[in-house]
Amino acid sequence: MRPQKVLDKEIVLGLTKVFRSKGYEGASLKDLADATGLKKASLYHRFPNGKKEMAEAVLTYINEWVEENVFQALLDNNTIPQVRLKNGLAQIRTLYNGGKEVCVFRALSMEAGLELFGGQVKNGMKEWITVFTKIGIELQLSPKEAEDKALQTLIKIQGSLIVTKGLNTIDIFENTLQDIEENYLKI
Repeated sequence: MRPQKVLDKEIVLGLTKVFRSKGYEGASLKDLADATGLKKASLYHRFPNGKKEMAEAVLTYINEWVEENVFQALLDNNTIPQVRLKNGLAQIRTLYNGGKEVCVFRALSMEAGLELFGGQVKNGMKEWITVFTKIGIELQLSPKEAEDKALQTLIKIQGSLIVTKGLNTIDIFENTLQDIEENYLKI
C-alpha cells in the first residue's frame, strides 16, 4: 500500500480553515481540495459523502479538541477553580488564535448549514454552557447564577469574535476574555 502523502489531521485542519473563512455554502470543492493538498478525486475518496461529510469531520475534530483542551482544563479537579478558569480561557484563546479565527459553529450555522448541522451546533453550545455552569458553581455561584453566567460567557465569546472580525482588532476578543475572567472571579 502506498503511504498517504497528506495526514488526516492536516486534511481536517485545511478543511477547517476553508469552512471558517467561507462557511458551508461558500466552500467550493476546489477551495477544499486546495486547502488539503489533495486532488478533488482523492478528497471524495476520503469523504464519499462529499462536503457534508467534510464539514462533519471538522465539527468532530473541533469538538474533540475543545473536550480535550478547554473542557478538560475547566474540569480538572486537581487544580483550584480559579486556576482552571484561567487555563480554560487560555485554551479558548488558542482555539480562536487570539481572536483571529471565527467559530466553526457560526460558520456552519448559516443558511443550509443550519439545516444540516443545527443539532450538532446546538449540542456543542449546550456542552459549553454545561461546563461553564459547573465551573461557576465551583466558584461559589448559585446554580441559577452559574447557568446565567455560562450562557452570557458563550454569548460574549461568540459576539466578540464577530465584532473582532468586523472591526479588525483582536483587542476586543482579548478584552472579552479578561472581562469573563474578572466577572467569574469578581476581581
